Amino acid sequence: MKKWMFFVAPPALLIFIALGGEIVRSLWNWLLPELFGWRQISFWQALGLLALCRILFGSFGGGGPQRSHSSRRRWERMTPEEREKFRQSMRVRCREDEAPAGGTSEPA
Repeated sequence: MKKWMFFVAPPALLIFIALGGEIVRSLWNWLLPELFGWRQISFWQALGLLALCRILFGSFGGGGPQRSHSSRRRWERMTPEEREKFRQSMRVRCREDEAPAGGTSEPA
């Protein structure tokens, strides 16, 4: 690794974090008080919200393509029988999600 990266990376990371916090704060304060009547937030609260989202949802967006590429490879390695079995299990799962709260899927 080049020596100049040692000096450039930390300030760049701080700028990236500061911009992220400022963007979240600005969007929150612009939209949510007007739409929902929520209070405005400070820069530090916006950074905390950004960190919470990172903890709850995983990534800021950097992990998406690798995951989909990995899933695609897994799908390509499946035999036609395995693919059909997977499709069937997904159909059953989706039908269960659509069932009304009463537990039966027949109309009353």
